[in-house]
Amino acid sequence: MTLTQTEPSSKRPGLWRHILAMVYDMFLVAPLFMANAFVLVTLFGPTDDASRATVPSWLMQATSFVIVVLFFTLFWRKSGQTLGMQAWRIKLVDSNGQPPSIGQCVARCIVALISFAPLGLGFWWSLVDPSGLRWHDRATGTRLVLLPKRQK
Repeated sequence: MTLTQTEPSSKRPGLWRHILAMVYDMFLVAPLFMANAFVLVTLFGPTDDASRATVPSWLMQATSFVIVVLFFTLFWRKSGQTLGMQAWRIKLVDSNGQPPSIGQCVARCIVALISFAPLGLGFWWSLVDPSGLRWHDRATGTRLVLLPKRQK
């Protein structure tokens, strides 16, 4: 049996491939942040002084966090891949090779942010982990797999 583009292999994507997929996805999330800021500034009004914000910082941060969680959860739950992951042939699966649950997706987002906080230590961990897993993989029972190249 040959693997198709959507069937995961047991091979893990390297850290650099994962980082490049995240960079690609940042280009997709950035406009969502800008739209969020536009809506909040429209609701709260513009500032008269650049040193004083009219939008509470906690609200901007909370809505940005929700945007990130929704973005990744919707993509991961639907197909196991964001657009950046599709470009780099990476797929997220649970420990049984199935699409992750909504709870796993949300938890993965939260733990991935924690993994990223100490200079990305939770991501770099995959270089020393015997299974090549990151902190958020271990915490949520999910893993990234490398999809085979598409046959021409």
